[in-house]
Amino acid sequence: MPLGLIGYKVGMTQVFTADGAVEPVTVIELGPCPVLQVKTPERDGYSGVQLGFKDKPRKNAIRSEQGHVAAGLKSKRKEARQKAGVQLLPKADCEPQRFVREFRVDAPTVTVGQKLTVNDVFADVKSVDVIATSKGRGYQGVMRRHNFDGLPAAHGSKKNHRQAGSTSSLASNRGSGRPKKGLKRAGQYGNTQVTIRNLAVIRVDGDNNLLLVRGGIPGPNGGVVMVRATNVV
Repeated sequence: MPLGLIGYKVGMTQVFTADGAVEPVTVIELGPCPVLQVKTPERDGYSGVQLGFKDKPRKNAIRSEQGHVAAGLKSKRKEARQKAGVQLLPKADCEPQRFVREFRVDAPTVTVGQKLTVNDVFADVKSVDVIATSKGRGYQGVMRRHNFDGLPAAHGSKKNHRQAGSTSSLASNRGSGRPKKGLKRAGQYGNTQVTIRNLAVIRVDGDNNLLLVRGGIPGPNGGVVMVRATNVV
């Protein structure tokens, strides 16, 4: 599994390529992201890298958030573990982070406290996967949520043009008396984690920590996203 970065969705625009073609792109602000923890199979059961994004004022951070990154914070539990001979994990020695995410990787090559930039991770990457939370649209009917056609709009059909249709036992198992689980019905639309795979990287702007990818990505402008190099061949 490849390593990625955390960032913001800035918005969409269009850019010109070297041959004069116009590319619709989404601009993503990525990093810099400090490495907060490195997970190992011996200690944690899997390999992973925990990253942070955007400093949080220390006065607004709770004590556990401060202790997660600061090495000099004193606590009775820390002193007791040291006396017992427990080896404490290294700290990033940075400010508390607003957003903390984790990436599963096969063999971590980074160290705690290292700051990763968009040039470090995506300099030679051709395509990426973007993970974000889609826009929440509340409770919606089947026509908006699942693109149902609705019932006939003739004069003989009264006040049921946007209904889903039959949900009887004949629509599932004959004689079961209840619909099957998982049928497309009205309900919560959006506000779920979505992964868009294999988006082409159009440009990497290391000076401004920007990544430009072709096409759209989930979520509103200003939403938090995770970007990793795609593993699609």
